Order: sequence, then C-alpha cells, then structure tokens
Amino acid sequence: MTDYETIKYEVSGTRATVTLNRPDNLNGINNQMMRELYHCLNEAALDESTRVLLFTGEGRGFCPGVDLNASTSGEPQKPFSKACFHITSLLHEMPKITVAAINGACAGAGFGWACACDLRYATARASFNTAFLGVAISGDMAGPWLLPRIVGATKARELFFMSEKFKADEAERIGLILKAFPDETFRDDVEAIVERLAKSAPLAISEMKKNFVNAESMPLRDYIELESERHSRTGATEDSREAMRAFVEKREPVFKAR
Repeated sequence: MTDYETIKYEVSGTRATVTLNRPDNLNGINNQMMRELYHCLNEAALDESTRVLLFTGEGRGFCPGVDLNASTSGEPQKPFSKACFHITSLLHEMPKITVAAINGACAGAGFGWACACDLRYATARASFNTAFLGVAISGDMAGPWLLPRIVGATKARELFFMSEKFKADEAERIGLILKAFPDETFRDDVEAIVERLAKSAPLAISEMKKNFVNAESMPLRDYIELESERHSRTGATEDSREAMRAFVEKREPVFKAR
C-alpha cells in the first residue's frame, strides 16, 4: 500500500478509509493532494477485498476547496492535471459504496467530492458553500452534474448562483445530506453505518452500485435487460444461498464473495 503525505489511506477488513490530511489548512487542496487522492482512489477502486469506502477529513475541516492561501502566496501554482478531475468519477462510479463523513467546512471542490459519494452524513457544526462564483470561476468537480440529481435542478442552480454559506440542518432539509449528527457522537454514528455496510454481500454491493451508475445514462428498457442479468447472476451465487440460509436460521451470514 502506498504511503501518502497529504492524505491517509487505511484498509481494515472489508472497509477502506480515505482521510484528507492537511488539517492546518482545513484540508485545503493543493497539487500534491490532487495527485495523491487520484492515485489513492484508483488503488481503492481496484481493491476487491473492500465493500465500502469512508471519505472524510482530518481535524475540524472536511475540505473547503482549493487552498487559497497557497494560490495567492505569490508563488506560481501549476494547473491541476486533467486526469485528477476524475477524482469525482472515481468516487461516484467505483464498485463499492462511498460514504462522505463531512466533519467541517465543505466547499468548492470538496463540495463536489461530497456530492460524488453515494451517501453523505455531516456533523451538526458543518458548513457548506458551492463557493466558485465567490472567486469568479465557473466551477469544477462536476457539481452541476451531481447536485441536480440530489436536490433538484432549480435548487442546485440557486446554490451555485447565489453561492451562500449554509449549515448542516439546511443541508439535511434539502436532502444534500442524509442526516446531521451531534458533533460529540458524529464519528461513532458514521462508524456504525460504515460497519453495517461493510458486512453486506460484496458481489451484490458491486453489482448494485453498477446498476445505479448505469441507470443514470441508459434508456429504461435497456437498463432493465442489464439489471435482470445481474439479478439472475447474483441470485445464483453461493453468497445469495448463504444469505437465505442465514435469514431462515436467524443468524448473521458469512459471505465469501462467490
């Protein structure tokens, strides 16, 4: 497993955790973080041992977007590699469940990365802002593609065009996050969710995630053909038979990914 400087990547059993790790800058993004995160998520996507990936930030920030202090320091900043913009694609499309644990400020590219995850939870003190118009740029990390699918087209436009900061309770009200947890229990609450997901059937999770990704771009009839094939294939696995036996016997199933 690769060692990183601006992020942390940890694998424990059937779960992985990616933590943005520039806490002195509230995990603001620089070129090194972009390169490391892109490499790390490619590594995570290919790891067949994991079923769920937790995506969070170190310290009191999730990710406020680009580190503006570095960008305005007078030192020339190299443009981000075009490939790195597909961090969003990796979070959204990898064949495992991605969970954003939003532990503080979430704005700009960090906002886009959170939207790319399958599930989003926040601490009650978290704040949100699309932020791009405030610094006179049009935006990146696929926010206008992702956000309308989460909160609706008109609300997504408002959040981008008005570029106003809002809190976790409002994020929950509009459906951007599933739940805002009290700060003192946030980590434990999200851990419980991740642990539950990590016990799920791995083949079924992978195929179910693909269903959602494919459904975003396929006509209904074509999608149903693909969905039916996956349904039959996963239903014929040893894991499916084990799940049914465990249900009847009132015990936890033991999955073997076959």
